[in-house]
Amino acid sequence: MSGLREKYLRVVDLNGCGWIPCRVGVSQSTWSKYREKLEDVLAAHPMLLPSFRKGMVNFDAFGTRRRGNTIVDPWDCTWRFIYDGLQGQVIKHPIEQWSSLRTYSPPDPSAGIALEGEPEVVEWKAVRESVETLREASGVVSVSMPHGFFFQRLYYLRGFANLMRDFVIEPRELSALIEMVVQYNLGLLDRLLELRPDIVYFGDDLGTQDRMPLSEPKFRKFLFPGYARVFSRVRDAGARPYLHSDGHIMEVADDLIEAGVSVLNLQDCVNGVDNIAKRIKGRVCIDLDIDRQRIVPLGTPSTIRDHIRDVVMKLGSGKGGFMMISEINADVPLENVEAVCSAFEEFADYYV
Repeated sequence: MSGLREKYLRVVDLNGCGWIPCRVGVSQSTWSKYREKLEDVLAAHPMLLPSFRKGMVNFDAFGTRRRGNTIVDPWDCTWRFIYDGLQGQVIKHPIEQWSSLRTYSPPDPSAGIALEGEPEVVEWKAVRESVETLREASGVVSVSMPHGFFFQRLYYLRGFANLMRDFVIEPRELSALIEMVVQYNLGLLDRLLELRPDIVYFGDDLGTQDRMPLSEPKFRKFLFPGYARVFSRVRDAGARPYLHSDGHIMEVADDLIEAGVSVLNLQDCVNGVDNIAKRIKGRVCIDLDIDRQRIVPLGTPSTIRDHIRDVVMKLGSGKGGFMMISEINADVPLENVEAVCSAFEEFADYYV
């Protein structure tokens, strides 16, 4: 086991490594806005971004995510994009009427991975090649399921209002829809797990700004079994499930841990840092999403450093189990990008 891989997995497993892995995620719209100036900021932080090199980013590679674009994904969901570089929204749902379920066919997992908001699948040959490149570069092997793989896919297919009504009325078709999506995910997983990953990334935004859109009992009845089946498949293969979920999700944090999550990536201020510390610290590896709504875009550099120091004091540990990520969007000033990078470097080894 390589040194980096061993350290990282000890953090994930809460196995006595106090190092705090930190990373920044820069949106395409941010690259398009700042261009070479952003390159200069990131290149000044080789400790945080050891593989970053100037010239490696195409500043205008928006792909599908162009304002005005409308595409149909492999699930037959129609997406519209209204901001360059940001994900779109589903505006036409193929199973808006339950009568459509009888003749509906999901994508074929053997064809490749159907990514959220993309018109084509990523073929398995390309997935295998990217994984082998990653294995050679870092030693830590991660693979990714499509974002919105379960709960979000349900409302992409049905429409959000329809799905919320379904959870109340509980029509018999709802169980069939859920099973169809779970089976697709298991089909993808079987192929991803053949690549012998250390980490399998999942993304499913479960929360709103201050609450869950459905009650914990409904989550437990309809969604928990699917998450448990998927995460168990990952664990049975010797890998660790990583779940990203935006919004307020504390009502179901216990359920997600019981379902088998190894790493839970959640927002700090939306869920409350003290609440996170009280409820889940030491029970699961926390990958904390540093507040991208107010602190990172609107705070001063000193406010950003103070906030990152505060979360390190409250959630970090010499046992491991803590990471941080900051999503850098186009509303973040360059001096705040610098502040995030500097604070991450300052506190990454605080418990080492």
